[in-house]
Amino acid sequence: MPAHVLAGDIGGTKTALALYAVTRSGQLALVREASFPSQRYAGLEQVVHAFLAAGSERVAAAAFGIAGPVVDDAVTTTNLPWRIERAALARALGSVEVRLMNDLEATALGALFLRPDDLLTLNAGTERPGNRAVIAAGTGLGQAILFWDGVQHRPVATEGGHVEFAPRDDREAALLEFLRRTFTHVSYERIVSGPGLANIFRFLDEALRRPVAPAVRERMQREDPGSVIGEAGIAGTCAACAEAVDIFLAAYGAQAGNLALATMAIGGVYVGGGIVTKLLPRISAGSFMRAFTAKGRYTELMAEIPVHIILNPRIAQLGAAHAACVLVD
Repeated sequence: MPAHVLAGDIGGTKTALALYAVTRSGQLALVREASFPSQRYAGLEQVVHAFLAAGSERVAAAAFGIAGPVVDDAVTTTNLPWRIERAALARALGSVEVRLMNDLEATALGALFLRPDDLLTLNAGTERPGNRAVIAAGTGLGQAILFWDGVQHRPVATEGGHVEFAPRDDREAALLEFLRRTFTHVSYERIVSGPGLANIFRFLDEALRRPVAPAVRERMQREDPGSVIGEAGIAGTCAACAEAVDIFLAAYGAQAGNLALATMAIGGVYVGGGIVTKLLPRISAGSFMRAFTAKGRYTELMAEIPVHIILNPRIAQLGAAHAACVLVD
């Protein structure tokens, strides 16, 4: 009988769980998976129990990628009122080995197992061995490093999405001042995320008085604002939404470039998150890469860094599964 491992991708919006069978050769075969709305549950243990109740498999080990800083085998999630502790999860699973990871650490690990068709190359650059970086905007903004030790890449978690937003022009400076009226600390996550896209739109609407299509205002009352803004911006049905998307992508590219410089990620940058795949038509317009490479004296170096968009929505789950596989006796 093959061993089974449980893998999870825990975010502020949804919790995705999957069960994999580990073959004799160490390969992973998906057995079943399910997605749960995170806000409807009091904690991860409840979600795990609901998932496992649908089958009879025995879990040999588990790993979870979680949106938040993992310290001393525990994490208080950033965009969700959960406290997750490794020991409590291990007990809930029958005293098996459990690993808690930052969700972008899991994404970074998963990136090492992607197929070519799981990636869309935004900038071919120059292929080199070296550090790689991972950045992904969703409910929040996650960042991680794939440290190159000379033999292999090792995933390293960060909380770089919470560094201070650095405006690059007068419009972004005005955006920063606008958001300071609401937030005591304006991080990149306040701009480069789903809620961040809504913050940009609010700035354009309230501060700059950009024209907003009536249908957009109506839809935002009953749908996720970020999704509505992104859809209308791509379709070109609302001028304010289109401008918001352009500002969002430029800020995303700028911070991806900052991460690449800070980590010397000459091996490449992976860009993930559900938002980026929905905005692909606008990314090809070039604002992301222009902001990524616009680093003064390092512009030429930045242009040599490969940049890939992750198309596989299960990447963090995949990374967690491989981390769990290592824990199996």
